[in-house]
Amino acid sequence: MMADNRISRHKANYTFVSEEIFDVVNERDEVVGQNTRREVHRLGLKHRAVHVLVFNLLNEVFLQKRSMTKDREPGKWDSSTSGHVDSGEDYDACAVRELREEIGLTVEKAPERLFKIAAGPETDAEFVWVYRCQAEGPFQLHPDEIERGGWFAPGKITRWIAEKPGDFASAFRLIWVKLNAEVPRRAQRN
Repeated sequence: MMADNRISRHKANYTFVSEEIFDVVNERDEVVGQNTRREVHRLGLKHRAVHVLVFNLLNEVFLQKRSMTKDREPGKWDSSTSGHVDSGEDYDACAVRELREEIGLTVEKAPERLFKIAAGPETDAEFVWVYRCQAEGPFQLHPDEIERGGWFAPGKITRWIAEKPGDFASAFRLIWVKLNAEVPRRAQRN
């Protein structure tokens, strides 16, 4: 079944999904129109995304290494899952969808909302809601999205970012700084 948020073209008996459609938003994150993924990125239009951080019982966070085929920040380490909010979709539904699509994790309801980041250069003009959930894995990684993944102690991630910031997607670096500022220091030991 074809999603409503994609442009399609029909040829013979086949349907091809040609491009995702995103809601374009203003500086208050209010929908002001729609456009294709390509045009939203080309024009630097504000749009929406989610990042979900998956923690295990040891308080390690699962990070994904983005596929080298990604058009944005290929090969960089990033949140457990992340993705664009489709046109007409809300942030919570997107978080549930991205968990399922990228790492094969099915959840019954949206994960816990942690904080929202305003659209800016670090987020590629995306308003981003950041979520947290708990799971132990193993995960089924989507090969077109993720090269590999792994569990990392928060302290190790903080040191790694300080030593090699270029290893990480810019939005993730921003998220990690904000997360560390909001989480009590004792939860960040390791």
